[in-house]
Amino acid sequence: MSSKSFASRTYRDQGVVLRTHKLGEADRIIILLTRNHGQIRAVAKGVRRTSSKFGARLEPFMVADLQLVAGRTLDIVTQAVSLGWYGREIASDYSRYTVGAAMTETAERLTDVDGESAKAQYLLLIGGLAALSRGEYPPEMILDSYLLRALATAGWAPSFTECARCSAPGPHSAFSPALGGVACHDCRPPGSAAPAPGTVVLLAALLAGDWKQAVQAEEQQRKEASTLVAAYLQWHLERAVRSMKLVERA
Repeated sequence: MSSKSFASRTYRDQGVVLRTHKLGEADRIIILLTRNHGQIRAVAKGVRRTSSKFGARLEPFMVADLQLVAGRTLDIVTQAVSLGWYGREIASDYSRYTVGAAMTETAERLTDVDGESAKAQYLLLIGGLAALSRGEYPPEMILDSYLLRALATAGWAPSFTECARCSAPGPHSAFSPALGGVACHDCRPPGSAAPAPGTVVLLAALLAGDWKQAVQAEEQQRKEASTLVAAYLQWHLERAVRSMKLVERA
């Protein structure tokens, strides 16, 4: 194949590593969420060798400026320059690691077929990983905030201030994943959850990224909020996120 043909297939983008798989003796398949090209599956050749120049830059949770060559089934990573070393801080703490794994698995699910929101999902994910690596807030609260905002970005924004069916102003005492949030007395389906008022306030704060309000929540409200977020996520993804089972809750 000519060098001109090779050059024409070369492109650059920023990407965050969602997941990796071993390939052969020294290569790795990298699942990336990129800023401009959505989700990409690429091969990084020789990165498992100790002599690799950019193997550490292609670990999960890492953000890099990448040079790639488009292929038929898998692209090829030819260069990686680190932009965010979030992997070290996240992988060194079990709670952060499991939360990070749940975040990247969710991002992979949401962008596997939805290319329209990929850039927004990319920016949201790296913001969440950066906050997780800094340890400013409890990891499980960062996860719940990320999940709500990622679902909203994908078009499934929950309602916590008015009835999800009739738009009657709240506060309301029922929550239904199928309806898309809180529900008034007339609209609530049978078997709806009945969260505490403080839990609904917390959910609204997590969705809005209002950390001043969110950190004031009590432990029981955080646990209840996490249960509702997980149910909402599973309803819209239509299957469980496996990494969620490993997340430690306060």
